[in-house]
Amino acid sequence: MSSKAERGQARVPVQYHQFDISDEDGPTGPDLNRGHNGLVRVTDGVIVVMTGIHTGDVDVTVTLHQTEPAPDRGTWREMVEVSAHSASGDLMVRGTMDDLDEELPVLSFNGPGHYRLRVHARGRDTAVDLTPDGVTEWYLIQAWPAPAQEVRVLRQTDAYGASVRAR
Repeated sequence: MSSKAERGQARVPVQYHQFDISDEDGPTGPDLNRGHNGLVRVTDGVIVVMTGIHTGDVDVTVTLHQTEPAPDRGTWREMVEVSAHSASGDLMVRGTMDDLDEELPVLSFNGPGHYRLRVHARGRDTAVDLTPDGVTEWYLIQAWPAPAQEVRVLRQTDAYGASVRAR
């Protein structure tokens, strides 16, 4: 079991069905197309988390770990693991076009290097293509230092993810 280093939670602004995980000083990883797993893609070195809502806010929780944590099986409908590289040590969750009102913990908490991110999602089928007034989607991102590995899909059960994979 891992020892948790830090935890943070914030509302993240979504535009065009996505929010980003990026490092301003370099690419986070090789391209990964949107149809691969329906939750996480990598475009131009930026990790993109795909949301069901078109525009609005989603609730994102980040937990940082020194070693690989157990997946949070809970009520999550989608779970995907990806590797990320941080050139600057500033790998962060970011809004696509808007800044976060409250910053989440830096995912590359041990400085520059390689990390593993496990992204969990639920609620993506609730308001597909809409702009809801309140939060309808929740995400958990677990991060820990780890060498680069292949993408690993742990769970795929929401209809929105299936529609993205089918495109």
